[in-house]
Amino acid sequence: MNSSLARLTAKLRRPRPLARAIVELTNAANGFRPLGRKGYKTLAVFWFGWPTSEVPLVYLAGSMLDAVRRGLRGDFRGRRGIAALALTAFSWAILAAIQRRNVTTSRRVLTAALVEGLGEDFTDVLGTLPSTPSPSGRPSAWRTTWSRRQYVEKSNIVTYGPHGRANLADVWRRRDLPRDGKAPVLLEVPGGAWVFGWRRPQAYPLMSHLADRGWICVAMNYRVSPAHTWPDHIVDVKRALAWVKANIADYGGDPDFVAITGGSAGGHLAALAALTPNDPEYQPGFADADTSVVAAVPVYGRYDWFTTRGEGRREFIGYLERIVVKRQFTRFRDIYTAASPIRRLRADAPPFFILHGEDDSIIPVGEAREFVEQMREVSKSEVVYAELPGAQHAFDIFSSPRAYNSAEAVAQFLSWVYASAMKNRPCA
Repeated sequence: MNSSLARLTAKLRRPRPLARAIVELTNAANGFRPLGRKGYKTLAVFWFGWPTSEVPLVYLAGSMLDAVRRGLRGDFRGRRGIAALALTAFSWAILAAIQRRNVTTSRRVLTAALVEGLGEDFTDVLGTLPSTPSPSGRPSAWRTTWSRRQYVEKSNIVTYGPHGRANLADVWRRRDLPRDGKAPVLLEVPGGAWVFGWRRPQAYPLMSHLADRGWICVAMNYRVSPAHTWPDHIVDVKRALAWVKANIADYGGDPDFVAITGGSAGGHLAALAALTPNDPEYQPGFADADTSVVAAVPVYGRYDWFTTRGEGRREFIGYLERIVVKRQFTRFRDIYTAASPIRRLRADAPPFFILHGEDDSIIPVGEAREFVEQMREVSKSEVVYAELPGAQHAFDIFSSPRAYNSAEAVAQFLSWVYASAMKNRPCA
């Protein structure tokens, strides 16, 4: 018995360099281009390809070091070993190509989007803003894990509503920011399929980048399903906006300049909040509060809750029926339609900067394209759209070149809106 177990253990521990090389190559290929893009059916494709597509150098360094270790052990001897080494080297080339694409292509696409949406001279407007030097002296978007500790003191963890931990928020601000500084403000709405609404650690690259430059960012929690039911989610976003307008001046923020952003479900909520200012349906008990925003930056968001045709659409509507809305779609279609930003478009919408990954396998990029197209037909404000090549869902979470380039582009867009607002604001 012991002998059989020992033989089985030895067999399982036997090096399989060719099988391992195939796995590494598949992972690299999936990071370069998702092996499937069929919505929620490809969650595995997303979870394995997402880190590879954003931080390929981590995989590259780890694979190289491990290859040296296995080479010294003799794993690459013989024909199968040589073939395994060749496949492993090919995966390294793919990972290097992903890194190069992330560094160069994302910056070029984002700049082109800003020029198209704001005009070739948009940087001239930025020059009218007062300079706020960064105390760190280096790009803050590279710091994610420890950035919250730098900008959020214990006294800056606040409660904006009556629902306990679900209504907590972090106020990100530089410690040297004057309390009467009237800094521009950004509200960040986290994603998580409307079942996770936790403020940490989402959008750290963007918030640290803005806070470093003198902005105030407010990262919020909100009530989530299945414990809570739509529209509790958007009501909390509205309540957070009302709190910001009423209290942010105490932290050095400007209540007259509040923008909003969010990713995934947070992108949906941010877009919907921006398109439904002061809507009493979503402001029970605080209908008189001002919940308007000056700009919106939805990232890889859902903008359509009512279409049933298309890949993954029926599954998505079914998910909303069971988990989020908890009402039958065919009987309560008006709820789903009202919750769709694409059905709430308006001529007086604030400026929008919409970002989406070309290779998003959770929310197909076609939904963003349709939202942008229809919004440009209706809105009189600027509508900027950046479709990032090679980007998966949640591309702005990791401390990656794409996250930094995206944070810088969003900062330029919001600064442009802020400079334009300051230019048109009457003197005191």
